[in-house]
This record gives sequence, C-alpha cells and structure tokens, in this order.
Amino acid sequence: MTGKGNHVIPNVHFRKVNGMQCGRNNRVMMRTWLNQAGRKQRRASNRKKKAARLAPRPAAGFLRPVVRPPTQRYNMKLRLGRGFTLEELKSAKIPKKLAPTIGIAVDHRRKNRSVEGMQVNVDRLKLYMSKLLIFPKGHGKKCVKQGDTARSELQNVAQNTLKEIIPIPKPDVRIKPRAITEAEKEASAVRVLRKARTDAKYFGEKLKKNKSTTAE
Repeated sequence: MTGKGNHVIPNVHFRKVNGMQCGRNNRVMMRTWLNQAGRKQRRASNRKKKAARLAPRPAAGFLRPVVRPPTQRYNMKLRLGRGFTLEELKSAKIPKKLAPTIGIAVDHRRKNRSVEGMQVNVDRLKLYMSKLLIFPKGHGKKCVKQGDTARSELQNVAQNTLKEIIPIPKPDVRIKPRAITEAEKEASAVRVLRKARTDAKYFGEKLKKNKSTTAE
C-alpha cells in the first residue's frame, strides 16, 4: 500500500535474475575480473620499484602522525594524518624547517584538541629521531654536517619497507570478566543521568541565586 495522496500504484516485479536486462548490466554483458592476479603482481612490482627509487629512505615515505577521524561515527578509530602540528614539533625539539628534510610531514593547519593525542605524536617523533640515520650529502669530509650519522654506522643499513614507518598503536580494549561490586549494585545509572540533566537545566538559575546572595 502507498501513503496518503495521489501516488502511482505499486507495480514492482521482483524477478530473480542476475542483474538488469538492459545496458552494461545485462547478463550477457557482465563485467569479469579475470585480471585480478595480474594486477596483484603489478602492484607488488610497483612497490618494489618505489622502494628502490627511495632507498635508503623508508619505502612508506614521510612519517605521519596518528589522528582520530572526525565525527562521532569514526572518532573511536586511529589512522595516519597529513602531518605533525607545530606544537608537536616544538615539544619534540625539532625545528619546523628541518622536519621535512629528514622525512617528517608537517601540517601547520592541524590543531591539537587533547593533551593525550598530542603526547602520542610527540612520543612518536622522539622514537623516530632515536632510530634516524642521516646520510651525508657528499663523499668528502667537507660534506659532513652537524647532526649527520657517522660513516662507520652507515654500513649495510637495511631499508624500512613497512607500510607505516612506525605502526599505529593498537590498544588492548578487552576487559577481563569480574564480579559486580556492592557499590555498583546499589548505584543507579538512571538517577545519575536524571540528576545531571536537572543540574544542567537549572545551572543558570543557581548561579544567579548565588550571585544575589553574595551581593547581599
């Protein structure tokens, strides 16, 4: 049945067919996926070529921060962001102009919304700097600058071929079962929420009343 008003009478035919009967979705013209194995090999070879082109730098490119996606629907997840904020670089004692030259992505537009999130990225930067090896630009002694790694430590350096230079931390969200305490049995979540809602509703009136009493 339809709702109120002058509508088209339902005339739906649920036919069990594989796709529609016309155009590119016709059963005769179905798309195949026979080159899946070939594409897999091509992607693998492209990754190897990219790693060889970037060597000895990490194959994943720049180091990126750990951020939470926006909106309530996705903010429980963790993913890689565009770049580190200037505050994070300052806390890690890394000059903002030096950061892009040593493989650290910088995003001056991003802002830190929490102390915990900022601390995670600061620790990420410190860990990266502790493992960083900087190659001198040339072969002579004059080419060695302050901060470059000694040539004796640069023998047989393995390239980082991971998808992420430093993997995203995976917190353990599992909670072991335990017995319910007496305090939890006596507590009522409904009463707590009701009181919080009432306090929020009359907060302005209580503040006004306190001001008037103090003025007197």
